[in-house]
Formats: sequence, structure tokens, C-alpha cells
Amino acid sequence: MIDTDQIADREKRWVAMSSFWAALGITLFKVIVGLATGSLGILAEAAHSGLDLVAAGMTYVAIRIAGRPADRVHLYGHGKVENLSALFATLLLLITCVWILYGATQRLFFAEVAVEVTVWSFLAMATSIAVDASRSRALGKAARKHRSQALEADALHFRTDIWSSSAVILGLVCVKLGHWYPQARFLRHADALAALAVALIALWVTVELGLRTIRALIDAAPTGVEHQILTAVQSLAGVVDCHKVRVRSSGPQLFVDMHVRVESTRTLVQAHAVADEIQRTIQQVVPGADVTVHVEPVLAPPAAPIPAG
Repeated sequence: MIDTDQIADREKRWVAMSSFWAALGITLFKVIVGLATGSLGILAEAAHSGLDLVAAGMTYVAIRIAGRPADRVHLYGHGKVENLSALFATLLLLITCVWILYGATQRLFFAEVAVEVTVWSFLAMATSIAVDASRSRALGKAARKHRSQALEADALHFRTDIWSSSAVILGLVCVKLGHWYPQARFLRHADALAALAVALIALWVTVELGLRTIRALIDAAPTGVEHQILTAVQSLAGVVDCHKVRVRSSGPQLFVDMHVRVESTRTLVQAHAVADEIQRTIQQVVPGADVTVHVEPVLAPPAAPIPAG
């Protein structure tokens, strides 16, 4: 019998692999059209799509590893592999941005390169937008369903391609207008300017993705989760106080452990029932969380001594 974790892993692998093949096809298409037309904007987009290709392949491998069960060496499972995958994708984005910025600067200030705008130029970008929109929706849906940072990062890559492809189309239109109207010769630099726009968009994604990945790798708690857990647990009957609440994530899995003080009049069986209720309550706040509760009795203060006489 296949459990829900196996079904989730299978769905995540399928969406990651389909995104890999989509990225491969669109990257090859852009490279061919970019080389044929000499468009830096399209070649920049091809490099960006190539990054998506590497990221998609890396995401697939990371998901396969992260889906392995915990063992004696990795007691919390292998979920951190997804976070490492996102960090590597961030580094690839940074390298791509530097390459695009260098090429655009060369064309704007040091080298004049003729760009041939053809119907294939627009077809490549339009196809890219259609494919990227489809993959972004599929990856985003799977990322929300399975709380996968790796899939979320992959979806962000494809979503960024939609914006940058639109910028490239605008640049190609301006280049074409510059050819038609010699007095608007300055528009011929629009292709390089569009490449700069691609680089700036990619830089923005790099910063956002990098900060999110670093937070996960250094075990930063998700914003607001600790307060939600405290509020929910302290409202339960029998709970006097809860403290030492610690929340950490490992890939899609969230781990929560806390100390709870309960009334000392309760028996061991009753205290255990309170701990079970706390676990169910936390899992309503954070579905699927791995919860550990340490129960402490509240000791009654010693009786005051009876005055002599």
C-alpha cells in the first residue's frame, strides 16, 4: 500500500521532471534564434532559461534525496537538501546576472552589434512566455501543496522568465522601429537595454531567494509561527504555561518542540493526554509538523509554617 508521503514525493518528482524537459526545449529554441539574429536580449534569455534548466534538474535530484526517510546519520531526515538546492540556484542566478550585465555594457558603450529582428525572434519569446506561465503555475501549485522550497524556487525562476521575456519583446520592437525610422536610431540600443532589464529582474530574484534560503539553512523560524503556536497552546485547558518553543524547518518538514507546564494535580495519564491535545492543536496551526512536547508539573508552593504559640 502506498502512503501519502510516497504519493507526495511522486507528484513532486513528476512536476520537477516535466519542468526540466520544458526548460531544455525552450533553452535550445532561444539559443538557435539568438545566434541566428544576433540578439543579445534573446541570448540573455537563453542563458536565463539555461539557468532554469540547471535549476530544474537540480531540483529533481534534490527532491529525490529529500524524500528519503530519516536514518541514524540524518535523524531529522534529508529535507535540508532542498534548501541547499535553492542556495545553489541562487549562485547560478548571480553568475548569470554578471554575464548579462557585462555583455549589455559592452554593446552599449564599446561595440556596435547589428541585431536582426525576425518573426522567429518574436515567436521564440512568445513561446517562452507560454511555456514559462504553464510551468510556473504547475510548480507554484505543487510548492504550496507540499510546502516545498525547492519547487517554490523553481516556480520563481519560471515566473521571472515571463517578466524578462516581455522586456526582451519590448526591446525587439524598439530595435525594429529604429530600423524603420532612421531618426530614431537610438532605439537600436533597446536590445541591450532589455538585456539590462533581464539582469536587474534576475538580481531581484537572487536577493529574495538567497535571503529565504539562508534563513532556512540557519534554522530561522517562519515568521509569526511561534506566536500562533503560543496563542493556541496557552488557550488549552490544563496548560498553565508554555515556554522554550523552538521551530525549525528542514525542506518541507517543520519541527516544533516546546516545554509545557501543567497542573500538578493531574495524573501521568492525564498529563500525557494534554500533550496529545497540544500536538493535535499545533498540527492544526502547522499541518504536518513533527511535534515534541516536554511536560512539566507545576509544583505547589510549600505551605507557610504555623506560628508558634
